[in-house]
Amino acid sequence: MSLAASIAKTVVSATVVALLGCGASAAPTSPFAGMSGVWSGRGTITLADGGREAIKCRATYAVRSDGNALQQTLRCASDSYKFELSSNVVAANGRLSGTWSEATRGVNGEVQGTTSGGRFQVVVSAGTFKADLVLTTRGNSQAVAIRSEGSEFKGANITLSRV
Repeated sequence: MSLAASIAKTVVSATVVALLGCGASAAPTSPFAGMSGVWSGRGTITLADGGREAIKCRATYAVRSDGNALQQTLRCASDSYKFELSSNVVAANGRLSGTWSEATRGVNGEVQGTTSGGRFQVVVSAGTFKADLVLTTRGNSQAVAIRSEGSEFKGANITLSRV
């Protein structure tokens, strides 16, 4: 797997987790309520060799009327690459599931996780790639921490805010 594809998968994962966390203050039966709109943010990606690179992202979210399903489009760029990602995530009984894809590289995968008390724990996968994500939300700001082993990507920290 190329470094760009590995990073794209990780950023997709971060975005999906950020999307899952936006509803932390909403009722447990509708975790995505109040998320619709545009969000943007910045972060840092850490590579297995210890190198770091800044990334800038912009996301658009559409939430189903009952607040239990989300469609997201994400555009991210750094000095060396850019990508466009889409995801669809559904919440049911404290469980989160869905799919994501990266259009320019033809990569896609699954999202699985749980939520409890405003904390979101998610595993994102695509083939042999797997990343663990934890998200916390405070007001209109979200902090996403991602960790991955066995690839060129080691982790990321990204903050998104409502525009």
